[in-house]
Amino acid sequence: MPETIRRITGEAPGGGHLHVARLDGTRTVSLRELYARSGRLARRLSERYGIGAGDRIGVLAANSLEWVLLDLAALRLGAQTAGLEPGKFTPSTALLDGYGLHLLCTDQDTGGIPDTLPMDGLWELAAPGDGPDTAPPPVTWGSEDVTTIKFTSGSTGIPKGLGATAGSIDSSLKAVQEIFEHTPDDHLFVFLPLSLLQQRYWVYSALLHGHDVTITTYEAAFATLRRVRPTVVMGVPAFYESARRQIAARLRRQAGRTPAEAARTLFGDRIRYLWTGSAPASPDVLRFFNDTAGLPLYEGYGLNETCIVTKNHPGAHREGSVGRAVRGKEVLIGEDGVISVRSTHPVNNHYAYARAGDSEKVFSPDGTVRTGDLGHLDEDGFLFVHGRADDVIVLDNGKKVIVRPIEELMRADPAIAECVLFSPTQTELVAVVSPAGEPADHRAIAARLAAVNAATAPDERISRVVVADPPFSIEGGLLTSQYKPKRPEIRAAYHSPLHTQEAGIHA
Repeated sequence: MPETIRRITGEAPGGGHLHVARLDGTRTVSLRELYARSGRLARRLSERYGIGAGDRIGVLAANSLEWVLLDLAALRLGAQTAGLEPGKFTPSTALLDGYGLHLLCTDQDTGGIPDTLPMDGLWELAAPGDGPDTAPPPVTWGSEDVTTIKFTSGSTGIPKGLGATAGSIDSSLKAVQEIFEHTPDDHLFVFLPLSLLQQRYWVYSALLHGHDVTITTYEAAFATLRRVRPTVVMGVPAFYESARRQIAARLRRQAGRTPAEAARTLFGDRIRYLWTGSAPASPDVLRFFNDTAGLPLYEGYGLNETCIVTKNHPGAHREGSVGRAVRGKEVLIGEDGVISVRSTHPVNNHYAYARAGDSEKVFSPDGTVRTGDLGHLDEDGFLFVHGRADDVIVLDNGKKVIVRPIEELMRADPAIAECVLFSPTQTELVAVVSPAGEPADHRAIAARLAAVNAATAPDERISRVVVADPPFSIEGGLLTSQYKPKRPEIRAAYHSPLHTQEAGIHA
């Protein structure tokens, strides 16, 4: 049985607290109480709803204390969770049937659908004195047993469902602890949806190592950071882009302050390091935090299909790279430059839910994953990622253009939040730019276009820029929950201006 899963499900934590931060305040419980209540909830789910080992509970809800409680209770029953992101899924009988759910727990209106349970009653359901107070007998998780169904971000199409094994979770938690050495003095800050398994890792880390963890939402993150005073912040690149803009605004308002002082005002005064991944981080943003603001920002690399693969960290950090492979992972570069990942404990060797043939395109029988990303390893084993193989544009003259470096050059300007390149006629590059503010600063965008074109080869120059209106957003369907652009959806949304020569800002 994987050690970390055994400890999470079978041993009461020694200390630490879980904080759930909202705009109107913070709710705090000790990890000991969380653990005790999870045992009572596990028993009541078993007795009242017949949930047992191998059964599947769907969780369709925003981040909350109840989400964490339910996840831990499911682990203690040997049951699987299916983390369903609000906005992508809605309660329905088809949802329960399609994903084999024995029970759906949600904070949304179910319209009387059978086999559903409201999230807001779970904490009280697990209160002492309401039925037996003893936890169910400990369960045994095998390394290849699936603990949860997680879903891909959907940045390249319909989300795929993937069963994450207990062995892969155990391996990843050990690898992260080895390089970052979280202690009871740490306090980790998490705001991305708990439907993403990676975000739940930090709750597991708290249970294992006795540190504090705060769960909040993206909307409340900046308002609660300073109040919470974390030591570690887990964020996507878009979050740090926004933080850099906020720090710059503070410096404009308060003359005489240094960037480091303004950064500490925003993030609190206890930051040990900042974590980023899930999408490429701008080199300018990385340099700003590492060199100017004095807050170490470490970029890593991983996919849903692999979990964490490489990570920069205090003992091994190289600018421009996404770090060395963590323990249990091996990075392989194919003759075509595509990155593959071999794991001691694979997340899985197939998708649980996907179109026919999708698993075979990604997974080898031994669980080795062909990522679809282009990259290289340097002489010291640091991985450099160049972009997606699918995002290489082939022009009609045969020239292959890797778009990521050009997009990063455009995004380096504070007026630009995102840039996605297309070639609608295979003769020119056209950018769709999401502005950093409203109204869009067309003059700054035009100046950046000229600067990027001056720094790139002729075939890599952008002929014109289409400015997104409104800016890309999750609600608008053009960003994933991890704030990655959805290229197919962006192409479809801007099909007309992409194909209209007169549209946009011209070079």
